[in-house]
Amino acid sequence: MTPGNSNSTHLSILETAETHFPDQKRLVQRLFYVNEAFHSMCEDLAAAEEALAHAEHLPDGLREARRQEYAALVDALLLEMREALAQSKIVMLRRPPNTRPNSP
Repeated sequence: MTPGNSNSTHLSILETAETHFPDQKRLVQRLFYVNEAFHSMCEDLAAAEEALAHAEHLPDGLREARRQEYAALVDALLLEMREALAQSKIVMLRRPPNTRPNSP
């Protein structure tokens, strides 16, 4: 990969994820840049979708099996990403430490 392609590939991976979650585009962007696991899921999704698109060009005997395999992978990744997006919205509330002295 040439250095000039790195940024465009990076954006292409992000855009792939954004198309699946248009209502959560900003959250997708934030997680893409700050959460390594989510970033990896985005990369995997882009690769799986590319493989799915290329499966149409495979020989007849292999095409349907590969199409189903890659479609299932895309679905699984989308589910995992949906869960990650939902988890990122959860705010953990903690009680402040007890600063009052204990009564005897």
